Amino acid sequence: MGLNQTPSANRIHIGIFGRRNAGKSSVINAITGQKLAIVSDIKGTTTDPVHKSMELLPLGPVVLIDTPGLDDDGALGEMRIEKAMRVLDKVDIALLILDATQEKSPTDTKLINVCIEKEIPYLLVWNKCDLLSEYENLEDNEIYVSAKDQLHIEELKEKIASIMPVRDSERRIIADMISPMDVVILVVPIDSGAPKGRLILPQQQTIRELLEAGTITVVIQEPQLRETLKTLERKPRMIITDSQIFAKVAAETPSDISLTSFSILFARYKGFLDASVYGAEALDTLDDDDPVLICEGCTHHRQCNDIGTVKLPAWIRRHAGSEPKFEFVAGNEFPDDLSRYKLIVHCGGCMLGEREMSHRQRSALQQQVPISNYGVSIAHMEGILKRCTTMFSSPDKSESGSPT
Repeated sequence: MGLNQTPSANRIHIGIFGRRNAGKSSVINAITGQKLAIVSDIKGTTTDPVHKSMELLPLGPVVLIDTPGLDDDGALGEMRIEKAMRVLDKVDIALLILDATQEKSPTDTKLINVCIEKEIPYLLVWNKCDLLSEYENLEDNEIYVSAKDQLHIEELKEKIASIMPVRDSERRIIADMISPMDVVILVVPIDSGAPKGRLILPQQQTIRELLEAGTITVVIQEPQLRETLKTLERKPRMIITDSQIFAKVAAETPSDISLTSFSILFARYKGFLDASVYGAEALDTLDDDDPVLICEGCTHHRQCNDIGTVKLPAWIRRHAGSEPKFEFVAGNEFPDDLSRYKLIVHCGGCMLGEREMSHRQRSALQQQVPISNYGVSIAHMEGILKRCTTMFSSPDKSESGSPT
């Protein structure tokens, strides 16, 4: 991803749903003015959700998600429908594409009801209106279009923009915690899991926000921290480190300098710091064979010393003094049934959208399963969690109790 490209997690996610041959792919191509989706008269051309990031005026940066037909049949078809319905957990807007020459089906009604239940803004897009001799009156959240003849496509884009959910424009990773000319030290080890020549996304985004806020931003590796603190004439406002080297950095950071990690910042940024702090307590009570789910929001190439599959389980075994059973999921995979897990430990979620992270947190809390975050969990196990979260307005577990 380019440094100036909007991360997928910060884009509006628009899901395209509908029965086979309703014209989902044709509508996507018409909206974008590009041949992004394969168009065919053969039913079931789209077999898996397809994501495409792009700039779409007047909306701005978006992710369009083309889904399999909701009326697919057979055992494989049922699996495709399930994948399509799961997309609803990550979209900000749903477009239900209907064939204007046909009536709504029970399948269409089911999707509408799920959107209402999940409070997802949606539009009913009646495609193939060029085949109609006359139009019927439609509700405000409905529109006639013809992808084939490019009819009412601009009006459709305006309607999408009009129902776009308002996001919390005040939410920041770190900018609300600092002032211009504050000195902030970032301890950034060269992550072997990052693409060659790049920093990982949380580091990129944090650096960008600090620079925009006018801070004096000092980026170093861990062996340089002690000398950097000696060299600086002014005391740093805070030190932000990679969670994997928390213990080393904490030992070298004076107690009067605020300390936190990129992962903890992203737990706060994604809205589940309180739940993560509370959930970390479960690390103290894990027994042999207790199932623990470790979740990665992206699907990167696993390294021999990968944090999620290697380092974190080793830390947990050492801290708990037991042998829990670890299970791992990555990317879009996240179980519906979480009830059997004793604990869920999630990455910072930098690649996941706000709605998807909210869905995962809500699912865990509704099923009464503690959920924590990589950085929060590591800080808890190192005995420095209170120190690393006390700067935030969100109270820690001892003050807030169980999240609701």
